[in-house]
Amino acid sequence: MVGPLLRSLWSTTRRSFSSSSHYSHIKPLSYARAFSTATATAPVGSAATAPGGGLDPDRLRNVAVIAHVDHGKTTLMDRLLRQCGADIPHERALDSIDLERERGITIASKVTSISWKDKELNMVDTPGHADFGGEVERVVGMVEGAVLVVDAGEGPLAQTKFVLAKALKYGLRPILLLNKVDKPAVTEERCNEVESLVFDLFANLGASEEQLDFPVLYASAKEGWASSTYTKSPPDVKDMSQLLNAIVGHVPPPSASLDAPFQMLVSMMEKDPYLGRVLTGRVTCGVVRVGDKVQGLKNTDNGTVKIEEGKVVKLMKKKGMRADPVDSAGAGDIVSMAGLSSPTIGHTVANAEVTTALPTVVLDPPTISMTFGVNDSPLAGSDGIHLTGGKIGDRLLAESETNLAINVLPSTSESFEVQGRGELQLGILIENMRREGFELSVSPPKVMYKVEKGTKLEPIEEVTIEVDDEHVGLVMEALSHRRGEVTDMGPVPGSMGRTRMCLTCPSRGLVGYRSVFSSDTRGSGFMHRAFLTYEKYRGPLGNVRKGVLVSMGRGLITAHALMGLEARGVLFVAPAMETYDGMIIGEHSRDTDLDVNPVKAKELNNIRCASKDENVKLTPPRLMSLEEAIGYVASDELIEVTPKAIRLRKRYLEVNKRKSMSKRPKD
Repeated sequence: MVGPLLRSLWSTTRRSFSSSSHYSHIKPLSYARAFSTATATAPVGSAATAPGGGLDPDRLRNVAVIAHVDHGKTTLMDRLLRQCGADIPHERALDSIDLERERGITIASKVTSISWKDKELNMVDTPGHADFGGEVERVVGMVEGAVLVVDAGEGPLAQTKFVLAKALKYGLRPILLLNKVDKPAVTEERCNEVESLVFDLFANLGASEEQLDFPVLYASAKEGWASSTYTKSPPDVKDMSQLLNAIVGHVPPPSASLDAPFQMLVSMMEKDPYLGRVLTGRVTCGVVRVGDKVQGLKNTDNGTVKIEEGKVVKLMKKKGMRADPVDSAGAGDIVSMAGLSSPTIGHTVANAEVTTALPTVVLDPPTISMTFGVNDSPLAGSDGIHLTGGKIGDRLLAESETNLAINVLPSTSESFEVQGRGELQLGILIENMRREGFELSVSPPKVMYKVEKGTKLEPIEEVTIEVDDEHVGLVMEALSHRRGEVTDMGPVPGSMGRTRMCLTCPSRGLVGYRSVFSSDTRGSGFMHRAFLTYEKYRGPLGNVRKGVLVSMGRGLITAHALMGLEARGVLFVAPAMETYDGMIIGEHSRDTDLDVNPVKAKELNNIRCASKDENVKLTPPRLMSLEEAIGYVASDELIEVTPKAIRLRKRYLEVNKRKSMSKRPKD
């Protein structure tokens, strides 16, 4: 942290901007107030066209909306679209993927454009979760500015630091938007404190003087207003015009040449059943028109290689919630094109005379890996339609083309190693494959280590936790077993009886901890994490899981058998579910595994008995979600994923095989 001295300097500097000649070359932070007097010179949607075709770059503004998870980015985009006349079918309209709407998170970056006065604003909505950081990294190169959304109550958190570091690295000029100021606990003093924390974060990340000169706005995206001064409710018109004016005035237009040969770096890709591969990116220079001959280029170790030649069949520009066809697009604009079938994300589309490809975006390395293989359990083939290793491999390779943060490497003839940022990212991939009819077996996540100068390094994550005071001891004990180290701890401003902790913890220690954390805090705590760095290996983890109950029979599970097993631990199955040898049906109350028979039926005899099977009352089983299963399984176990079921099993189904393999030394 920069410390109290820099915070004091920050607040003093803000007060003295208008009177101090030393800072006369820096504009004051109340940009939105100055912009509110700007007058439009053309009606909405009538942005001027350059002589060579496409929009005049001076009338363009390319902006990304970045923030920590659940700080209000997508809701803010809804309000901006509605302000500029777009038809919004429902709330969180840009979350178009089914899983995004179901889970309430943004998974993939989305591009749209809105017209404000005589300007055209290309807006990019980005995910806030650390596992989808690759979506942020690949789109920050498309824009010149960013709206940094920070929850005025929570302040900057782990992912805020990650996305801001990427924005500052690419030289973006950010606008700070303090969201959710309508909350009762948010005061003007709290907003000033959050501003100081954000300024400290800018300084610690090496922001330039120009980037430190950022405007501050206060907003409630839920209520649909933004203001240049702190208020709980604006006295005049409640809308987003202050923010839109700030974007137009603070974000510079793209510096691009319309006269140079056409070049575009592909940042997004999607497949259309009629048009084929649709490539989206920012036009770096030149003008492209429908019917132009273009080529795909990529950088290799041996130089630039031509991938494909073709013709632009269709050009489209996202406007609001629709994609409108356009005849041409110029430098600085963000457009989609169809006509080429081979180029993918990171490749360059250019005119025929261009011989060099644009530099690609360098992403942070993946931190965990999982092995996807063919489902070889006794119940394989009963639910899915895509069962073979070839189909699984084709699907994974197609995913790696559209998501650069995922790497796919062949492991054996019918299994593939998939590398990613976290179990949530890989869990989303598995869930999508499952819904498409795939059956597969998945190994537990493995952390990807590094070795430098003979020293073993492991990925370390920054963790921010906020819990009730009564749960602090339980959480700290659990994280101590997972090699977590507390870096900061204190009360939560504006909340009585709440404590906030900042820790560093190995990625391997956090695998599977989220469900444990929710149980320990009874759902009242929240935890956020983001990749920090690679550090020296911190040693083996403590005891973070007990043993399991393993089935030693095949058939339908009976209530009579489960009644006798309830005392042995927590069950994962219910009566009438199907099981097989080696399937995990529960968690043992001790640290060792136990082989049990869950299909044992009640023996019939001629002795009259008062009790009946109908009188058996069982505790409801613990049914795991896919993410919980990924975090739960041990190194000698697998997850069996089918369209209708998620089962846990041992890697070796036979009892004798498991015993012999357990005696082998571990890696």
